[in-house]
Order: sequence, then C-alpha cells, then structure tokens
Amino acid sequence: RPTPPYADETFGYGRKGQPVICITHHAAMEYCRWLSAKTGKTYRLPTEAEWEYACRAGTTTAYSFGDDPEKLGEYAWYVENAEKPQPIGKKKPNPFGLFDMHGNVAEWCLDHYVADIYSKRPVGTPLVGPVVLPTAAEYPYVVRGGSWDDDPEALRSAARRASDREWSVQDPQRPQSIWWHTDATFVGFRLVRPLNEQENLRGVRSLVVKQKGTK
Repeated sequence: RPTPPYADETFGYGRKGQPVICITHHAAMEYCRWLSAKTGKTYRLPTEAEWEYACRAGTTTAYSFGDDPEKLGEYAWYVENAEKPQPIGKKKPNPFGLFDMHGNVAEWCLDHYVADIYSKRPVGTPLVGPVVLPTAAEYPYVVRGGSWDDDPEALRSAARRASDREWSVQDPQRPQSIWWHTDATFVGFRLVRPLNEQENLRGVRSLVVKQKGTK
C-alpha cells in the first residue's frame, strides 16, 4: 500500500476525465492486481508487443493514420498543441477505435526495457510475450506512445522509451516510496484484459520492494 503523500504528487492532474499520471511501473502493476482481485477478471499491463499491435491497428505506417506527421494534431496531444495532459478521447481514434494511442501520456508496458532487443531478432520473427518479465529492479521499464511533451518522432507506433530514476527526483519520500513518479506528468497507463492468458503471464506481479532496485 502506498505511503501517505504529504502533498498532491500529481500536481492536480489525472482526474476529471484525464489520464492517471505520476505513478511508477510498480504502482500500475499493483493497481492491476487489485482490480483483478476485486472483479474476478484478469487485468494487467500490456506487453510491449500487445501495445504496438493495438496502436498500429493493422497498419504498417509510422503512425496508425499514415506517415504524415502534419496530421498528428487530428489524433494526438503533443508538444505542438498541448502544455499539459488533456482529457482522454478528445482526438480521433485509431482504426481499432482506441483513443490517445499517440501522445497525451506515454503508457507503461509490462516489459523491462532492452535497448537493442528488436535489432537482435531475425526479421519476421513474431514477438509474442514480454522480452523480459518484471523483476525486483525498479528500472528500466518500457513506455510507449509518446506524450504531450514530445516531438512527433516519439509518437511513432514503433517508438520506445525507457523509464528513468530521475522521474521521481522531486518525491520527498524517496527512497522509501516506490509508488510515485512526481516528475513524470507525461506517463500513464492502459490496461488489457486477456481472454486467453499466456501461460508465462499467469499471476504476473511486481516484485519491487522498498529500497530495492537497480544500483
């Protein structure tokens, strides 16, 4: 359970129709575990492969709407049209009917971030599950989609980013707190509910504990 914050560590965002922000990968995974227990249905973060599949929605172009970044304003909140997170669903959806896959807030994936994982895979090899399952390390994990604070390049369907310890530099409860990313008003999350769960993902949960992580 999160330690009680002495101040609002979301800076007033993440409510009234806006995306949840400023929480760590651990916190997002724990929310999924809580929701699964409460509903009796399985919820979790998407794997990186699942996230890209949902974002592309059958396309092979730079963005789900094509290759022209000049059209981003119709589909996404990014550095040229936003100065903070925006209420969800105000831009056009992708072909699967999903909103804000490009921009607004970048989204947590289940996977650990491995910088060159795609370049090491043979061309045409399907990427089914997480590359590296969650461990006790707090960083780095994958975020996808780009955000309101990013340039068009970071909003491409294939763009990847690694989480960073600097995202919680203003959290007065560090290193005790493992829940808040006070400096990441540009990161949120989206859930998946698998119909037929992959065997290696059954019961997956965060292994992060206080004062544990990468050195």
